Amino acid sequence: MNTFLFLKRATAACVLTTAGAVALTACGAPDAPRAATLPAPAASAPSPPTLAPGPGGLTPVFMKAAGARDRTVALTFDADMTADQGPRAAAGERFDNPRLIGTLRRLKVSATVFMTGRWAEEYPRQARAIGRDPLFEVANHSYSHHAFTEDCYGLPTVPASGMRADVERAFTAFRTAGIEHPMPYFRFPGGCYDKRALKALSGTGVTAVQWDVVSGDAFATDAGAVARQVLDGVRPGSVVVMHCTRSAAPATEEALRTIVPELRKRGYRFVKVSELIRPDA
Repeated sequence: MNTFLFLKRATAACVLTTAGAVALTACGAPDAPRAATLPAPAASAPSPPTLAPGPGGLTPVFMKAAGARDRTVALTFDADMTADQGPRAAAGERFDNPRLIGTLRRLKVSATVFMTGRWAEEYPRQARAIGRDPLFEVANHSYSHHAFTEDCYGLPTVPASGMRADVERAFTAFRTAGIEHPMPYFRFPGGCYDKRALKALSGTGVTAVQWDVVSGDAFATDAGAVARQVLDGVRPGSVVVMHCTRSAAPATEEALRTIVPELRKRGYRFVKVSELIRPDA
């Protein structure tokens, strides 16, 4: 697989902005110590699979399990909250979606949640519960949900010099919330990245995770349309991007109630991203 795929069409379809320059893709602790980017796995736990760095040590990018023959699909949910949305949360806006997580549990669907550090700070009990549930795995969606490139759907931009620290700060927020084993996977805010961003994260040990199926659930109100878009796009080894943000993706939970039984009817099995990634891909 060519791990350096620039998914312009996918990211454009996935991310929308509001007047407040809030973007959806994936959801104050002190800065993380620079000595340890990723938390060390428990001695008894095997290391999660990651891709080898690209040329010059660039951060590798995973989009889907290329050449997959078995009918597996990874549903991924971005738990978005930007660093400056605290006042909106205090005023009652909900950036979480407990009903969606409950539906995944009821339907016994494995999934990967790409969480921002700011989301984990706002909802530490939910973050901890998701992180400790064997159905799920938690991965990094940055701390601030600021963009890692210029001109990314109106998001504020992280300077190259601050990109690594932003990722590390998210891992620190996860540990503070009680997530013991976050996965070494990273999703760029807005799905926007370039060679400079991949270079900035070199040496962190993360594999960047994109997607090949856009759900279209960002700000959508038609659950049927979201379900159809997912069902039309899924292929063996697909990664689907969805959202776990109640106020900005209100139709996602309802759409899941159509997507899950229909994909199972077609013979698909739901897996986490870690089950799709092959080090030799």
